Amino acid sequence: MSAILAKLGSRALLGLLWLLHGLPLPLLAALGRGLGALLWRLAGSRRRIALRNLQLCFPELDAGRRRALAREHFAWLGQSLLERGVLWHASPSRLRRLIRIEGEVGAADAHPDRAWMLLAPHFLALDVAGAASLMHVKRPGASIYQRQSDPVFDAAMRRGRLRFGPLKLFARQETAKPLLREVKRGAVFFNLPDMDFGRKDAAFVPFFGVPAATLLAPSRMARLMDMAVQPVVAEMLPRGQGWRVRYHPPLEGFGSEDAEADAARMNRWIEDRIRENPAQYLWVHKRFKTRPPGEAKLYGAAAG
Repeated sequence: MSAILAKLGSRALLGLLWLLHGLPLPLLAALGRGLGALLWRLAGSRRRIALRNLQLCFPELDAGRRRALAREHFAWLGQSLLERGVLWHASPSRLRRLIRIEGEVGAADAHPDRAWMLLAPHFLALDVAGAASLMHVKRPGASIYQRQSDPVFDAAMRRGRLRFGPLKLFARQETAKPLLREVKRGAVFFNLPDMDFGRKDAAFVPFFGVPAATLLAPSRMARLMDMAVQPVVAEMLPRGQGWRVRYHPPLEGFGSEDAEADAARMNRWIEDRIRENPAQYLWVHKRFKTRPPGEAKLYGAAAG
């Protein structure tokens, strides 16, 4: 999603997000859904990726239903892009009014001596989960982010994510040692585990029945540091009513001797959450880009 934002022209877009962030959220949501309809027409490669992902993950749906789901996804996508301005510029008091918390947000604080991981799948309101965690969890945070090629947008994204509380951000290109040091010092690790980062430190385990390169690091880290792994899922509420962030109970036994089995279990858990809210998952990412040796590519060249 950040790539879409960057391609729209970073300086102009950042100025627009700032200008719009004071609008009532229902009005901003309507504008965002209009932007999503425009992106559906103009962002052809992302549209094709989304349709291909839905074909792979929901083969039981006919083409018409998958296309309708993809169009709805783009409506939510456009809304989420404009809502970045609210997350990056609105006052914490306004955000607290807009974010509804469910579940044990303070579980990490109740166990200060235990290493803690918040496992956050790539739903479109992912950054809301990050903001909510920084505002409501007393322990400092740590996370990994994908450094953006556009330095202006990269700086804006970092500022937006760092403004709610003590947080250390580590670029994915860095080694894991600084992150591990922060976790040992008590930081809660906000982990985004469900993207295709290639074969390194990954295993091909099913995601909706399709082998997907899935990181083994969440399981290995949990085992190494005796971490509690607590999933958190954020969703946008209809008609600009705000966001809901659900803190689920920690996964029992995650971080076993079988990291691949843990990865498969994690994928199944994410699948269940996607089925509850399929239009808001990040379908424009090539989740199946990396293939097992000898297996054909699943995305055509036209998909970008």
